[in-house]
Amino acid sequence: MRSVNNDVDAADSGPKPVPFLDLKAQYQSIKSEIQPAVNKVLESCSFVLGEEVAAFEGEFAAHHNAGSGIAVNTGTSALHLALLTAGIGPGDEVITVPFTFVATVAAVVYTGARPVFVDIDPATLTMDVNGIEAAITPRTKAILPVHLHGQSADMDPILAIARRHGLLVIEDACQAHGAEYKGRRVGSIGDLGCFSFYPGKNLGAYGEGGMVITNDQKHAQTIRMLRDWGAESKYRHILKGYNYRMEGMQGAILRVKLRHLEQWTEARRACAVRYRNLLSDSAVRLPGEMSGNRHVYHIYAIRVPQRDRFQAGLTARGVQTGIHYPIPVHLQPAYADLGYKAGDFPHAESAANEVLSLPMFAELTLAQQERVATAVREVSGTL
Repeated sequence: MRSVNNDVDAADSGPKPVPFLDLKAQYQSIKSEIQPAVNKVLESCSFVLGEEVAAFEGEFAAHHNAGSGIAVNTGTSALHLALLTAGIGPGDEVITVPFTFVATVAAVVYTGARPVFVDIDPATLTMDVNGIEAAITPRTKAILPVHLHGQSADMDPILAIARRHGLLVIEDACQAHGAEYKGRRVGSIGDLGCFSFYPGKNLGAYGEGGMVITNDQKHAQTIRMLRDWGAESKYRHILKGYNYRMEGMQGAILRVKLRHLEQWTEARRACAVRYRNLLSDSAVRLPGEMSGNRHVYHIYAIRVPQRDRFQAGLTARGVQTGIHYPIPVHLQPAYADLGYKAGDFPHAESAANEVLSLPMFAELTLAQQERVATAVREVSGTL
């Protein structure tokens, strides 16, 4: 196994850059488990859905305290099918946030419904619950909170508002595998929960993948049909469906990785504590963790002024970073037809201008984090 503590490049005897994400280190740690799982699928020739996917569905749903899991090909498909089974369609409205990956909003548009935005809470970057009721109209059918960067939105008031107005709650938990809100696993708190297994996620496939979890058996059955051409049985199509099936190989790989998820999550949380200590005297704004939440730190996002210059300074010092997300969805050219403008959601726009994601992965070493912290302090002093 390659040592993740080796920060020296043999070619030039200089320090290696601190990577934003190191999927190779993760793979090396579980390679001996992955190869037999892949070989089992190859031997069975069960390449689409099949036993491995079915087993993963049950295991992942149980991990999140849900009755059913329905595996699909992407997180976007999970969102799309969850909205469809909730009865969302043309003329309807779905309340969500503009500070998220574009897939959240795209899935609403796929149904023919209209996304309606509310601003984010500046402390947590998740949905500001105080803005929800003002956004509700007679056409509103659902609320779609995003558990951003691995932290749950404030679900109790969201659920209370939804129940008062007869709305469904669909959780976008695509970045929040294993996250908790007041002791409850996200995804099973609302009516439906949606996850992505994109390779860079805390639980990532070796390709694409997604999942819907729910405690409603009717929703589960509908989604199972919708993902497979709307078929109740072979060649008997009850609904107008889609080809959104998970591959057998991804199910097998994800089953292996799910066994390690809790260990990896605790490692990420330990990294977050170390960052908090190492950067406590810096000028940057650190991410907040809501009381009662279990933040799983898919992303560790600081907030800095002059973000682009700050990022360039870290890059020059051998620290790789990311930006999630530099343009809020309401200001994206593709969604100009929604009619929003700059200034409509000031907290989302401010976050989009300031958020900078530091290296975060389970194998991140103390030495690497110390290098990151040193670079952050140095760059802070130059701006």
